[in-house]
Amino acid sequence: MSKKLISLFAFVFVLSLASNTFPADDPDLVIYYDFGGFGNNSVVLDKSGKGNDATVVGDVSGLPGAGPNGSEACQITGNGSYLDLDGPNFPLEYIPTEAFTLAYWMKPENTGGTQTIFSALADPHSWCHGGYVRDGKYHAHLGDADNKYIINAYEGTVEYGQWHHMALTWELVPGEYGGGAMYVDGELIAEYGNTFVEATPGVLAADNWGSVNHGGARLGMDVDDSWQYNGLVDDFFVFKRALTPAEVKKLMLGLGTPVAFGPTPADGSIHEDTWANLNWRPGDFAASHDVYFSDSFQDVNNGNQSAFQGNQTEAFLVVGFPGFAYPDGLVPGTTYYWRIDEVNEAEPNSPWTGDIWSFMVPPRTAYIPEPADGAESVDPDAYLSWTPGFGAKLHTIYFGDNFNDVNNATGGQTQGITTYTPGTLKMARTYYWRVDEFDSVETYKGDIWRFTTEGAVSDPSPAKGAVDVTQTPVLTWTAGLGASHEVYFGTDAGELDQKGSGNLGDERYDPGQLEWNTTYYWRIDEANNSNTDSPWTGPLWRFTTANFLIIDDFESYNDINEGEPDSNRIYNAWVDGYDDPTNGSTVGHLDPPFYEETIVHGGDKSMPIIYDNTLGKSEATSVLTDNRDWTVNGVNRLTIWFRGSSSNDAEPIYVALNDSAVVTNDNPNAALINDWTEWSIDLQAFGVDLANVNSITLGLGNRTNPTAGGTGMIYFDDIRLYAP
Repeated sequence: MSKKLISLFAFVFVLSLASNTFPADDPDLVIYYDFGGFGNNSVVLDKSGKGNDATVVGDVSGLPGAGPNGSEACQITGNGSYLDLDGPNFPLEYIPTEAFTLAYWMKPENTGGTQTIFSALADPHSWCHGGYVRDGKYHAHLGDADNKYIINAYEGTVEYGQWHHMALTWELVPGEYGGGAMYVDGELIAEYGNTFVEATPGVLAADNWGSVNHGGARLGMDVDDSWQYNGLVDDFFVFKRALTPAEVKKLMLGLGTPVAFGPTPADGSIHEDTWANLNWRPGDFAASHDVYFSDSFQDVNNGNQSAFQGNQTEAFLVVGFPGFAYPDGLVPGTTYYWRIDEVNEAEPNSPWTGDIWSFMVPPRTAYIPEPADGAESVDPDAYLSWTPGFGAKLHTIYFGDNFNDVNNATGGQTQGITTYTPGTLKMARTYYWRVDEFDSVETYKGDIWRFTTEGAVSDPSPAKGAVDVTQTPVLTWTAGLGASHEVYFGTDAGELDQKGSGNLGDERYDPGQLEWNTTYYWRIDEANNSNTDSPWTGPLWRFTTANFLIIDDFESYNDINEGEPDSNRIYNAWVDGYDDPTNGSTVGHLDPPFYEETIVHGGDKSMPIIYDNTLGKSEATSVLTDNRDWTVNGVNRLTIWFRGSSSNDAEPIYVALNDSAVVTNDNPNAALINDWTEWSIDLQAFGVDLANVNSITLGLGNRTNPTAGGTGMIYFDDIRLYAP
């Protein structure tokens, strides 16, 4: 057996001894972001059970497999990017005032300045709870209501580009300066007590995170819009008590969970070998592990016998090695899936089904091209690069503006580096390229990649590759170098029919009523007699229509001034109570953008409604101009996504059709729900002519018998009709 394999066995054995039994249901845990499943969602879910979700602002997303234990981590990039904890509305009972623990994993980039991981500013003006990277040190602080520091710690040396764990703890000592401590990577590096004298002895920490007009709480940027963080964050915690040193250590190792976690190879990673030592961190109660491994996602997901590798007590499994599973080796170019179910016969909840993890053994062919396959608006002076195929030693490049020529070419340029400069390219032209890989034994023909240079038509709507598109779209695009254009459209990418033509300034095409759940392809070719490179064949775009009927997804609204061409403001489409003294609703924000861009369920926009039921009711009505037949394709169910806030006053939510038939949500506290929630309604509940629905109304209160009530804000998104 190789030394490499022996060392991996030893490492996994030691890892399996680590304790990770921190209680996930600790009553003093008020914020826990593990970023699992975050992806490109607009909201990060709070796993503490307290409902303190955070909203994405700017360029913040989940990065699978990037965490310190192979988990999904939060990536924050660029100025103005952060997670907003809605400080002014953060429940006061969850703000630590007598004891506090702030803890997180961080992997910062070196920007040369101070960076904020967490910042909270109380009203009237107190920097109260915070964690930073400052002057190359770990910085954390805690302040009182008078903006005086209880703790102001600068410790250790930050290693940029590396994962490290930071924790600050503090506990009030009546009549004395509070006792605090900082930990880095689970080790105590400093304690704070009677030597720090800025705040009054025995003072409480500030008891709020701002008001409507001042303050707030953010992860990734200071509340005053300074000290931008760039890098990764994972496992972010806030407690209302000071953890012990042993608890800090356990917190660093991982929050207690009954399911397996911390996979190696990391979930979603590229594994550059034909064998692997799979290992993981066991769940809290595991006595043994049911292991599933296969190149079939479905087999692993369904727990099929073909994927079952057995039950074992060890927290590792060798695959792709003689004498073990897949003895002939893992196959390059294949994605493998695996799952660990934790088993303990003495526990009634056993087994605990694990997450499905995956990794890819890279293909023999070149992959991950740059520019990406299908890229548009590429700089004509760009150079090409790629990731070499598994074991590749030499690379042969073929390049041109004709697919067949590149596909059939032989005898191209061979080189040892993975970049290629084709020289200055023509504008508005689609180019094709291919890289064949040679591994000292065999040559592997590469895929054909393509990109289009600047000057071509661009910005298609529906977007390239869009799904769940309305069946009545209007296609639009941005013109390129052409003075005129031709529109090609159809369901067969190789046989598109010309459907229309037009001149500069008329960049739109209405294909009419389309089929449900169907993929359509389209292309815009341009011409300009004053340009010798004319005509230009445009890039091929595609979209897929929805398998449901879209009543409103709120994506079409804009802030163009009323009266100007293409103006479509949301409050004109959804009529509120602006001119109605009996209606307390206001559709949209008071200033542009009037639609909501951050708190969304699907797409990029949702509709905010401010309600004030001192008038009795609040509602907004949309008059339907299309999709008025609610019997088409046998649809029988209306779904509406909504999200309220715990700070709202409770008011019933209702929907009305044709200004008459009303259905009210069964939950009288629905307006208080601060997660996106789907409301599904059987259409027969309305009792109207479903073949002619001319309006839909969304409201709060009692429409039939209005009575004075409360106020708040609620968001609506993705109003749809589904067939059985």
